Amino acid sequence: MSNTNTTPAVPVPGLRRELRARHLTMIAIGGSIGTGLFVASGATIAQAGPGGALAAYILIGAMVYFLMTSLGELAAYMPVSGSFATYGALYVDEGFGFALGWNYWYNWAVTIAVELAAAQLVMQYWFPDTPGVLWSALFLGLMFALNAISVRGFGEAEYWCALIKVLTVIAFIVIGTLMIFGIMRGDFSHAGGLANLTTGDAPFVGGLPAMIGVAMIAGFSFQGTELIGVAAGESDEPAKNIPRAVRQVFWRILLFYVLAILIIGILIPYTDPSLLKTDVETVGVSPFTLVFRHAGLAFAAGVMNAVILTAVLSAGNSGMYASTRMLYNLATEGRAPRIFAQLTRNGVPLVALLATTAVGGLCFLTSLFESKSVYLWLLNLSGMTGFIAWLGIAVSHYRFRRGFMAQSLDLNRLPYRSPFFPYGPIFAFVLCMIVTLGQNYQAFSEGKIDWVAVTATYVGIPIFLLIWLGYRLVRKSRFVPYAEMKFPALPEIEKDDSPVTRPLAPASAE
Repeated sequence: MSNTNTTPAVPVPGLRRELRARHLTMIAIGGSIGTGLFVASGATIAQAGPGGALAAYILIGAMVYFLMTSLGELAAYMPVSGSFATYGALYVDEGFGFALGWNYWYNWAVTIAVELAAAQLVMQYWFPDTPGVLWSALFLGLMFALNAISVRGFGEAEYWCALIKVLTVIAFIVIGTLMIFGIMRGDFSHAGGLANLTTGDAPFVGGLPAMIGVAMIAGFSFQGTELIGVAAGESDEPAKNIPRAVRQVFWRILLFYVLAILIIGILIPYTDPSLLKTDVETVGVSPFTLVFRHAGLAFAAGVMNAVILTAVLSAGNSGMYASTRMLYNLATEGRAPRIFAQLTRNGVPLVALLATTAVGGLCFLTSLFESKSVYLWLLNLSGMTGFIAWLGIAVSHYRFRRGFMAQSLDLNRLPYRSPFFPYGPIFAFVLCMIVTLGQNYQAFSEGKIDWVAVTATYVGIPIFLLIWLGYRLVRKSRFVPYAEMKFPALPEIEKDDSPVTRPLAPASAE
């Protein structure tokens, strides 16, 4: 009897590179379009005036664009699901990467709970008598199912959710522009063109303190753009698709944020009391809803409520994906229990997904307390960590490029090269630091320190530092010298082909 083994080989489970160019494009375009734009944008104009809000969004938008070019260079060169946690460990310090990874996992895991709490408030618009906890359970199960099937399930869900958001913003810009030029007659037609830009103290209201406050809101609104770095680990052609997605960030910021804020500022006076209502419970007076309604669209509130629900669920779905992949990568690199590195046949880190879903279950606390209070508590708890991740991207890219040049490696071998080095990451780091430290400057401006407010806002910073320093003490890690940095081999052909099989051996420093 022949001893030849005819059993077909069982493929080794691994992350699947199933995210196509269209998925990454929509993740890049729609990643940061959410309640920050649809709802809170009105408060920025009421607080700083149309000019102040516009200037703040342009400034923060420039910072985010520089950050994304930095991340694009790293992610196209080394597409891993750990993204900036891996880059921080390789090019800054192992403890720094360890803290970044756990910080980011926690950030997005809690964001799931935040978005599910927000979904309860949105659903009250249609079903005021239904217990909110039922909606949380339903939407949490839906997010889990989309992520448990395969990475393609997540990608398709994000594609269509992002498409809905993009079409909504485009419709808003088109209708708003037609109203400004008097082509479409509405209740705003009597305003007389640009009259609202000079009403009262406009265009700048409240001076520099107001602009700083608006910059905080703008910073939160843009969080999520870094998801393309995490998704790079499952992109089918990261060397091509990541640069393409990064280049679109600039146009997204210009079109979706700057133009939208400009149109709101022109059509609605900053003194309109409706602009001050900024939570998802008051969707009926969202600036988008106001403009659509005054254009004669009576169903605007219902439509915008559906769009905002889409944005909320999209953010929660993205959070589940990002935090699951970060926990998986931490486990594969020995920085989390190995059980979280287990994959299904479809390449899904199911144990990491279950752990992340359990943290998302914190939203069920809203069944015991008043929904809005828990929503704001969770939001404050996770807010700081997104800015810490951005700081990590800027530092990692700066040291990566310095190390690359110190070892005399050819910059032309990079699939994508940030055109703004070194000024881009330096500018992003400084501005992000200012925004991070200034998030609740009011707590220090009354002659005495409001320690409760300070703790709620800044607790993420000492937690991050304790994790980093604790790792350094236990593992004796140190800053990685430029000469000792390890760079994956990058054959020239991989600029055009998918680097799925790229080895992680150090490149020669010749």
